[in-house]
Amino acid sequence: MTPNKRTPRKAEVAQDQCVACGCCVKVCPLGAISVFRGIQAVVNREKCVGCGKCAAECPASVIRIREVTA
Repeated sequence: MTPNKRTPRKAEVAQDQCVACGCCVKVCPLGAISVFRGIQAVVNREKCVGCGKCAAECPASVIRIREVTA
């Protein structure tokens, strides 16, 4: 029997709707999100593990957790 592998997930920010409040930055346990030039949140996809804490905290609801396809 093969082990059950989860599809990798990553956070994705709707750049045109982000208000750059920084709430996501504060809750990310791996420091995978930063606010770029005070304008928008940017996700470092190498660090992101798709835990969803940022999406749950975002007051503008512009962060989604998406499955990563090859």
